[in-house]
Amino acid sequence: MKKRRHQLILRLVEENEITTQEELLTCLREHGFDVTQATVSRDVKELRLVKMLGKNGQYRYAPHRDESSDGVSKFYSIFSDSVIGMECAQNICVIKCYAGMAQAVCASVDAMSIEGVVGTLAGDDTIFVLCKTNEKAEEFKVTVNSVLKG
Repeated sequence: MKKRRHQLILRLVEENEITTQEELLTCLREHGFDVTQATVSRDVKELRLVKMLGKNGQYRYAPHRDESSDGVSKFYSIFSDSVIGMECAQNICVIKCYAGMAQAVCASVDAMSIEGVVGTLAGDDTIFVLCKTNEKAEEFKVTVNSVLKG
């Protein structure tokens, strides 16, 4: 069941401009998968879906591509090599990095234009990430933690 759902999710994000987890949830339900928001969030994490600029100018979900010149690959590489951990306090996330690495990590977050991230501020080893809502901060945290574990 999970494998079929993952295959469907990959097909849906390839064929459609899906911009939110809520849209993905609706599409899955239309295809007969009665899932929860938490399940969709885990699926996005497990499939390593990323937000990319779509043809209509909005950020949409897309499968992660392993191309060395790809900004997504650089994002994952910088994060996995530089970030120690992170915590969220409501809509603010604090990322702890190795000394001297916060600027590079911060630049990679900014370059990704992640949905829900309003802005970033970096010091030497700490980054503050301001998100639009508490929920967006938690989504960002899930994304970062999947990079750190993966």
